[in-house]
Amino acid sequence: MLFSHEPVLLKQTLELLNPQPGEVFVDGTVGGGGHSRAILEKIGSNGRLIAIDQDQNALAAAEKSLAPWRNNVTFVHDNFANIRNVLKSLQLNKVDGILLDIGVSSHQLDEDERGFSFHANAPLDMRMNQGAALTAADLVNRLDERELTRILRDFGEELWAGRIAAFIVASRKTKGPIETTSQLVEVIKAAIPAKARRRGPHPARRTFQALRIAVNDELALLEKGVHEGISCLRHKGRLAVITFHSLEDRIVKKIFQYAAADCHCPPGLPQCVCSKEALVTILTGKPVQATEEELLNNPRARSAKLRAVRKVLEESEGE
Repeated sequence: MLFSHEPVLLKQTLELLNPQPGEVFVDGTVGGGGHSRAILEKIGSNGRLIAIDQDQNALAAAEKSLAPWRNNVTFVHDNFANIRNVLKSLQLNKVDGILLDIGVSSHQLDEDERGFSFHANAPLDMRMNQGAALTAADLVNRLDERELTRILRDFGEELWAGRIAAFIVASRKTKGPIETTSQLVEVIKAAIPAKARRRGPHPARRTFQALRIAVNDELALLEKGVHEGISCLRHKGRLAVITFHSLEDRIVKKIFQYAAADCHCPPGLPQCVCSKEALVTILTGKPVQATEEELLNNPRARSAKLRAVRKVLEESEGE
């Protein structure tokens, strides 16, 4: 599979991360290597990049794409949520910058056999880490109606979550296991009334999003990864996170706001008793989004939101 990756919000990301010659950076979701390549050009021959990805295909593609910088890159097959342990294993404590580009990538959608896309018939898989045990087929065929409804509602923000879940369970009983993406799409279309199907995006989009998030435990890992990322920055280090839907963006926003606050005591206390100090300063008052020019060249960027922070608390002050 040939990996082609048009890095989203590249110019804006570089401006916020501001890589400098000789610095150490982490790309926690290296993918096809588009962002990493630009970072490597900035940090130069004395810099170092830790390229992490849980997708083995993506990591292999990045090794080829970043071959000219092979002496400056360390490739790691892992999830960015484990960034602290990854750095520890490499005898690194703090780094100057971290980038997390969250969610399913273009090449994962293009690999039909991975089961991420509702446009192609494939096994109902959706694993970002091919070595993981749980697949989307496992969820669809094993969970009861109540739990399926919760996943579709909470992770997909699907208005018809209950009805889709009921149709999935009914289909399992009458027709046997739902094993392919096309089978699932047909069940979803049958569950959603025709009038509703004619409005908005593809009727299966939210269900596929919800199952993918559940299979890969994406939201919990995002929360862990952002917290660990902040802790792994040295003084004045930068963390940038690119998200692609509101659930992800809300998590990043909330963590950044908490990390940037000096006090979290209940209102009304005469003085602060929590002794909390701000860890970061927020560099993006509002999330940065793609320009019209970028959208013409890369439609995937339409839903992308970029937020960034800079570390302000010195290690000697309590890290």
